[in-house]
Amino acid sequence: MGSEELASAQFQIQKLYIKDVSFELPNAPQIFQDSGQADVKMTLSQRVDELGDNVHEVVLTVTVTATVGDKTAYLVEVAQGGIFLIAGFNDQTKHAVINTLCPSTLFPYARHTISSMVTDGGFPPLTLQPVNFDQLYAQRMQQLMNEQKEGAADQQDGEEIVAAEFKTDD
Repeated sequence: MGSEELASAQFQIQKLYIKDVSFELPNAPQIFQDSGQADVKMTLSQRVDELGDNVHEVVLTVTVTATVGDKTAYLVEVAQGGIFLIAGFNDQTKHAVINTLCPSTLFPYARHTISSMVTDGGFPPLTLQPVNFDQLYAQRMQQLMNEQKEGAADQQDGEEIVAAEFKTDD
């Protein structure tokens, strides 16, 4: 990015909001009597929609599933949305901003909502670790480059760019 582009570049949060939220306890109340450590798995996905010139809605969906043995203790999903003004970047930089800076902005809000819901659901506090969206993006772009070399890549607009799965020790 040249200095002229940097001077005209704009990134602005216009609105942050919870687009959708779900909390399920499919095995309550019996799950509260089970002993054992919960196995917690987190998945991330992202959807991007262009709302107008340089204005994008980015929705980061964070899904957390906790299991004890073969039973689901809880399932929580938060779709954290944001409307962002992203202007003055070249296409490559804009793509990176949408897939790194936007989800990095949204994740702490989703993490807070998930933590509150888990605690309100009767479980010990859940601390989701920060996510390095820059690293995820770099890995995804490398994967796409490898697929293109093999002639297999065909990405569409609005397709999920950030998709990851994590396990936590809580």
